[in-house]
Amino acid sequence: MPEMYFHVRWPDGVTQRCYSPSTIVEDYFVPGGQYALADFVERSRTALGIAGERVKEKFGFYCTGAADQLAQIERTAAGYAADSAAKVTVESLTGADGSTR
Repeated sequence: MPEMYFHVRWPDGVTQRCYSPSTIVEDYFVPGGQYALADFVERSRTALGIAGERVKEKFGFYCTGAADQLAQIERTAAGYAADSAAKVTVESLTGADGSTR
């Protein structure tokens, strides 16, 4: 499975490298895209859920890396939930080899 990373900037400027075991994140995020917090979390939930299922179909087990990444995103997002204007920016998408998409 081709792993990918999506690099995000949270509302307070903190950046984070997020993991996906699949390129499916390219269908949900665009480099430079800015997403309302709830939209970003929902897109992450959907993309990482599909990615985990793809791993399960191929290898017979769900990807714990995808589940762990989603849990981390949800925990971080909860810290900004009180800010109705909070936005998350996807700064880049990169392959496991470091190639930028």
